[in-house]
Amino acid sequence: MKAIRRFTVRPVLPEALHPLSDLARNLRWSWHAETRDLFQSVDPEHWSASDGDPVRLLGGVPPRRLAELAEDRRFLRRLAAVADDLRDYLTGERWYQTQSSELPAAIAYFSPEFGITAALPQYSGGLGILAGDHLKAASDLGVPLIGVGLLYRHGYFRQSLSRDGWQQEHYPLLDPNELPLVPLRETDGTPAQVALALPGGRALRARIWLAQVGRVPLLMLDSDVEENDFGERGVTDRLYGGGSEHRLLQEMLLGIGGVRAVRTYCRLTGHAEPEVFHTNEGHAGFLGLERIAELAETGLDFDASLEAVRAGTVFTTHTPVPAGIDRFDRELVAHHFGPDAELPGIDVERILGLGMETYPGGEPNLFNMAVMGLRLGQRANGVSLLHGHVSREMFSGLWPGFDPDEVPITSVTNGVHAPTWVAPEVFRLGARQIGAQRTEDALTVGGSDRWDAVADIADQEIWDLRRVLREQLVAEVRERLHASWRQRGAGTAELGWIDGVLDPDVLTVGFARRVPSYKRLTLMLRDRDRLMDLLLHAERPVQIVVAGKAHPADDGGKRLVQELVRFADDPRVRHRIVFLPDYGMAMAQKLYPGCDIWLNNPLRPLEACGTSGMKAALNGCLNLSVLDGWWDEWFRPDFGWAIPTADGTATDDDRRDDLEAAALYDLLEKRVAPRFYERGRGGLPDRWIEMVRQTLTHLGPKVLAGRMVREYVERLYTPAARSHRALSAEAARELAAWKARVRAAWPRVAVDHVEASAATTSAELGTTLTLRVRVALADLAPDDVEVQAVSGRVDSQDRIADATCVPLKPAGGPDLEGRWVYEGPLSLDRTGPFGYTVRILPTHRLLASGATRDGRCPPGFRPLHLRTRIGEGEDVFRAASEAVMTWAMHRAIGAAISPTGPRRAGPDGRVGSAGAGPVRAGRGQGVSCHCWM
Repeated sequence: MKAIRRFTVRPVLPEALHPLSDLARNLRWSWHAETRDLFQSVDPEHWSASDGDPVRLLGGVPPRRLAELAEDRRFLRRLAAVADDLRDYLTGERWYQTQSSELPAAIAYFSPEFGITAALPQYSGGLGILAGDHLKAASDLGVPLIGVGLLYRHGYFRQSLSRDGWQQEHYPLLDPNELPLVPLRETDGTPAQVALALPGGRALRARIWLAQVGRVPLLMLDSDVEENDFGERGVTDRLYGGGSEHRLLQEMLLGIGGVRAVRTYCRLTGHAEPEVFHTNEGHAGFLGLERIAELAETGLDFDASLEAVRAGTVFTTHTPVPAGIDRFDRELVAHHFGPDAELPGIDVERILGLGMETYPGGEPNLFNMAVMGLRLGQRANGVSLLHGHVSREMFSGLWPGFDPDEVPITSVTNGVHAPTWVAPEVFRLGARQIGAQRTEDALTVGGSDRWDAVADIADQEIWDLRRVLREQLVAEVRERLHASWRQRGAGTAELGWIDGVLDPDVLTVGFARRVPSYKRLTLMLRDRDRLMDLLLHAERPVQIVVAGKAHPADDGGKRLVQELVRFADDPRVRHRIVFLPDYGMAMAQKLYPGCDIWLNNPLRPLEACGTSGMKAALNGCLNLSVLDGWWDEWFRPDFGWAIPTADGTATDDDRRDDLEAAALYDLLEKRVAPRFYERGRGGLPDRWIEMVRQTLTHLGPKVLAGRMVREYVERLYTPAARSHRALSAEAARELAAWKARVRAAWPRVAVDHVEASAATTSAELGTTLTLRVRVALADLAPDDVEVQAVSGRVDSQDRIADATCVPLKPAGGPDLEGRWVYEGPLSLDRTGPFGYTVRILPTHRLLASGATRDGRCPPGFRPLHLRTRIGEGEDVFRAASEAVMTWAMHRAIGAAISPTGPRRAGPDGRVGSAGAGPVRAGRGQGVSCHCWM
């Protein structure tokens, strides 16, 4: 029989044990070993049965045991010590509180998923785990972050396998009352809610749940409330579930409803209002629209509100491929906004204009959430150095006419929260070496370039630690494999072979991640005979542990899982290679420490960062990876191996996979396995241990989430807070009016004449030329622009590389024709082919970029890009629209002149020589620029 109604019956704790409730409701326990040890001692059997979840534990402990603990003075002393430690952690001064007063009063951090702990399954993969680590590191550092997400009643799916290895999905219902959450309540005790207007007079309401992540509150919106109709109740049913409209409603709730939830939380708790809003991927991009609407209610017009909102917004992109971005049909978005729906005070066309792909190569009828994020964020970043480059290429269409390197997207390389991912045994080894407090500080705050104390750890200690961790993984794998085969329908009598799966003394390779095609789960199967030889080698065997989930709608990914599972089911190798279903945080915390090698073989450069290898490295695991994501940035032969890539344009997909798989086999067979198994004089693998030592010494400090969050604070949050404070209502109106004036005048701005003090085609290193430039500024004044000389080495097409920009200064007032003359020096500081160009950029004291000197600007202007080509008897040029005017003139210093470069015939029909003195440029000539308006 099934119950007709379900209740959550909470235990009544004796008064002496009340602190246990506070400890269970603060998710710091998920990364604080002493708190977890305390809960385990409450009832070890129930602790194991609850999968290490204190809320479930306390709900299952018999009252008799609670009464015993209430009289146990030793336990009460431990409880008091842990409770006092949490109180000090929540109220004491931390890194952020020791910094300058310019820091933001608060930052709101929006993400569609958060991976805090397996006890709160609201994540699918790397994006959510990164968001969870961001919150935890912010808590450790004392950063006043407010997390904002959705509460999915089914979370992400649980994975199992059919008998033939096909992925099966299960969606267990989550009861918020059984999770480490509390409802946010109004002052009268009623649940706090937010509401969105839907077409047809309907409404989407959501309750606000609060998860306390150390010092950081995480607000989670839940649409499963009685006030909603059936359809609206299901908006937050599943993470990344449903069709386009379902996803659109989820993202409207996350962005618009999330801002309203933050306002509600601050009103009820007195928390400081955020000065900075951080959008973790485009899913929450609608938050900018809600903030514009808030300002509009104060009387600020759309353009001024947009400037004010952009000033304090940070956008982080995580995807290296357009297919990974949410895009919606224009009409669907228009249907959900306007007079009869949400944000009725904003013109729908202005909303659409923020997200439409109105740029070369875009699809004009699609609304792109990442494009909206970039247009609403004054500061944007990718998540590794390489990913920053890929992102600039991918989004360069928003800045037509600019070189990709000029696109204003920087990078902050991801990090991982060490206290979450470092095995207790690794932490204890560090504590024995330098003390528990110093070890904790090193793992959380970071700040050093090297962990030199690792050098003092004996080789035997490192090797013993690695074997203990490998042994624990073997036990974990056997237990999980047994459960998986039972789910697949196997009887106990069939499963005796599992007791011999894996060996704690064999080189162990780990591979675990989501299963999109670009991550190439089955690359290792490319030559199965060769893989079998590696697995079954008589002297240097290799064993592999694999895990990963394919998206429920991705049948191609499911086929990859099935292919791997079927190979691993082969009786010849099943003791050496295993696939573990239902990859999640609980599994990962055993898998990373227990592996000797962490394998990553994506298609370069499609891995934005790849933080799983970071977690492995913190436990002394060595990386074997394609040079992609973070590994491209920090790889050194001292602590790992790089898989060569065959990414030439003449190589087809199959040939590339063959070549890279062969390279992988070669590395394992000829370099990795021999180093693991060779022994020195003391019977230890000395060279392997040294690589482990180098990994911990050099990679450890780099891969920390503490380092990552400090970078966000210093490079993005603090500048955004300064911009936010500067953009008062009056300043925002001023900036919006200035932009309108510049846009109107820009078609008539021109570089009219350029001359240099030397007319030679070669010069000596160290020579300084004087440039004299005449420009037409139309209705603008010199204070509205900056005229620059841009110089550097040039290639055979006269493209400038490694450019240096030097501002030119006005040499006097306008002449009778209204032209201004600018002058300045040009230093010939490099040998070889050298070139320069002259350009004009708009400048304003309130801009965060362009002429504000840091190259960061949003995609506001499409640059006017006029190019001339010589040799066809006429000028050939292309015009886009407004922006920075550039007249290009190239000189080859120390080499024969290359008379290409933009030029234009003068009134007499002749073309000036780039190497023969003054050249007159026609109005509007030669434009490309950095105008981030």
